[in-house]
Amino acid sequence: MAGFEDVVKKAFYLGVGFAAYAQEKAGDTFKDLRTQAQKLADEMITRGEMTTEEARKFVDDIVKQAQLDLEQSDQNANNQETKAPRRIEIISDDEPSENSEDDNIDDLKKQVESLREELRQLKQD
Repeated sequence: MAGFEDVVKKAFYLGVGFAAYAQEKAGDTFKDLRTQAQKLADEMITRGEMTTEEARKFVDDIVKQAQLDLEQSDQNANNQETKAPRRIEIISDDEPSENSEDDNIDDLKKQVESLREELRQLKQD
């Protein structure tokens, strides 16, 4: 049963990590959006097409609209998830890989030996 608990822990930590990463990326995206909107507004101010106050409102409106769109897409995703269960595939570390462990150990031993030989040669030079 300890193996199953490890798998559950890994799945949980993966979910928490993914949520934190998504939140960080969303924050970065909003910062980028605000920066790009501010540049556009600055250009329009320079051209005389917009006042400073209009530019500030323009940038705020764009960011608010992006946040609303993100919230709506999250709600739509949550509604779809409740309709059908999400499939989760758990891959166990216990499954044998393409190469057996003995082959991997032999390869590592060969690599260590070649590195030792190379080190000996470097010390002699």
